[in-house]
Amino acid sequence: MSLPQTVQRCERCGNEHAEGASSIECTACGGLLELVHRVTVDAAALKARFDARLSRVLQPDVPPVSPERSGVWRYRELVLPSATDAEIVSHPEGNTPLLVRRVVSDWTGVDGLLMKHEGHNPTGSFKDRGMTAAVTQARRIGARAVACASTGNTSASLAAYAALAGLPALVIVPKGQVAMGKLAQTLAYGARTLLVDGDFDTTLALLRAAGESLGLYLVNSVNAFRIEGQKAIAFELLHQLAWDPPDWIVLPAGNLGNTAALGKALVEAKRIGLIGRLPRIAAVQAAGAAPFATSFANRFRTHEPVRAETVATAIRIGDPASWSRGVRAIRDTDGVVLAVTDDEILEAKAVVDAAGAGCEPGSAAAVAGVRSLIRGGTINPGDRVVAILTGHILKDPAILLDYHAAPGRPHSRANVPVEIPASLAAVEAELVRLVRR
Repeated sequence: MSLPQTVQRCERCGNEHAEGASSIECTACGGLLELVHRVTVDAAALKARFDARLSRVLQPDVPPVSPERSGVWRYRELVLPSATDAEIVSHPEGNTPLLVRRVVSDWTGVDGLLMKHEGHNPTGSFKDRGMTAAVTQARRIGARAVACASTGNTSASLAAYAALAGLPALVIVPKGQVAMGKLAQTLAYGARTLLVDGDFDTTLALLRAAGESLGLYLVNSVNAFRIEGQKAIAFELLHQLAWDPPDWIVLPAGNLGNTAALGKALVEAKRIGLIGRLPRIAAVQAAGAAPFATSFANRFRTHEPVRAETVATAIRIGDPASWSRGVRAIRDTDGVVLAVTDDEILEAKAVVDAAGAGCEPGSAAAVAGVRSLIRGGTINPGDRVVAILTGHILKDPAILLDYHAAPGRPHSRANVPVEIPASLAAVEAELVRLVRR
């Protein structure tokens, strides 16, 4: 009898579960599960397959919603090999650009800084990569309903993919702590949305308890299939760089699912032979929500949750659920963890926005982190660095308006709107000021 292509293995005790097992935790010890794929194709053959699929993305004979168009399912041998085209739930997602903006490079101090903009995904964040895999698996196992706790992006993504799959979706979010753009998406896509008094960590604990008793399929980053989909950020990035890895990948860190996913992807890519060396990961937290950075400073000897507070709502998490996975990613890649202030995040966001790229505040933490690492001497100006921008500029419009247009002392990079009388002379005067800047 041949071995199964994929199993779920407990990260704590090593106990194996079938790929189709519905539990998101080990039934023996309660540890988090991870997917282990038995890849039988060599690196050269895999690269050829990936190239062939990429070349077909815009071919007219490929259906508009075919998995072949997806920047996740292009790498299906490394994501979920057993999924068939008929089972896959895809918008499609991925195919996000690598951007270079001189003004951002100059501000950070990194020559030719690359920005992988995941805000170009269908619902405007990287969450779509994990959600296509998680909702695909939910449909494969006949889940009654899918559910998540969220600071906003996860709920927006789940609501869209559940609607696409025809599955009921339940979302629990902390009342008053979710950005307007993200909550609006969640409601528009049709998810049943519960507003709970408390922070994200409270909502996730409530949902995990409800999931066990009510039979909900939880698709937060504790779900192993979410991690597999998010690995495709790294695979696509490496593919775009012709499998010549950068020196650093810098990304925002909240619940640590993305940190875990990228670490897992890079280790697997090296083991298979897709790349010859590992990039280093730098995980960047907001100073008001930085338990992982604090723990890194003492070599991960402690794990102390905090009460999270930051303008970067996407990473406003005080007790990351994927902690152990995140620690492993940092150790495996000889990575670092750091924290940046809200002021640094907002300035970085203003620089990225004004460069025509745009991102949500949580994304800007990565760019602020690059600048901090340059100033501290950890990253060198000539290093090849990729910053992951995780979300779209319109995810949090209230922060944008507050930064640029709130009364009082303006921020250093604020683009303050100017009120003028309805006259041609007033317009002309402002035009003169504009061209003289």
